[in-house]
Amino acid sequence: MNDTQARLIYTLVVLHLFLLHFACAQKLTSNIPYVESGHERQILDIYQPENMPPVPGPVMFWIHGGGWQAGDKSSVGLKPKILTNMGFVFVSTNYRLLPDVEMEELTRDIARSISWVYKNISKYGGDPKRIIIGGHSAGAQLAALICTDSTYLEEEKVPFEVLKGCIPVDGDTYDIPKIIMTAELTQLIYQEPLPTSGHRQKFGNDPKKHINFSAITHVAKDRGIPPFLILYFTGNPNTTAQARIFSKSLQEAGVPVKILGASNSNHTQLNNDLGKEGDPATREFLAFLSGLL
Repeated sequence: MNDTQARLIYTLVVLHLFLLHFACAQKLTSNIPYVESGHERQILDIYQPENMPPVPGPVMFWIHGGGWQAGDKSSVGLKPKILTNMGFVFVSTNYRLLPDVEMEELTRDIARSISWVYKNISKYGGDPKRIIIGGHSAGAQLAALICTDSTYLEEEKVPFEVLKGCIPVDGDTYDIPKIIMTAELTQLIYQEPLPTSGHRQKFGNDPKKHINFSAITHVAKDRGIPPFLILYFTGNPNTTAQARIFSKSLQEAGVPVKILGASNSNHTQLNNDLGKEGDPATREFLAFLSGLL
């Protein structure tokens, strides 16, 4: 999709949303457990149009950021409003955090949450066969990994082909060994102590884990990887480099991918502004979703 096509789709979507603005309202169902008798953080929220259309709507499944150690499913910004106005069902999930669990279980929480959505979202007007995964920061790493490494969903008996797209926003850990090397080399150059609570520690000290938790590791042709829209803030050299190398890997594997660097923004604002009229990242966001569906 070229820039002209993206702008046209964005204009049509914005016009559609303007016409719906006063007619539509969203319904929020909060704190739904996705694990029976599970942890207090194994819960999700569902936003749906107040008046659901007769045909089940596509599902946007969102994963919050927070360095895998903090954050909450309420950090959704404008996205639920704009997407429910488009007929989407929007799901935002919590998950257990480091250091209470290790990264393997944290990632499996995301898969468990998607599994619950796959099995139950039709009750809320969503189409379980049309799920788009998105996430910000740490959530971007989790979204990208779930959408490239099918084993997590296979464990939960969720068909990988129900994933129709992936939107990671300003992640710096699509290739974890490289971000570890970058951080540690910088410290060595300036003769500073090595990080004691950085990515090496968060993802486990075993280098094999660093490779396995990297979405780029699992990118290959004919694996059914869905199309990607990768958004990043150009002012951060780490997220910029990671977005570009990950995008290149997807392109070489024949996976449709669009990449956009936002300059007049920052790490938090890029995520919060998705859905804001006139925002360049929003234009690509809406065009990408419309192109998929």
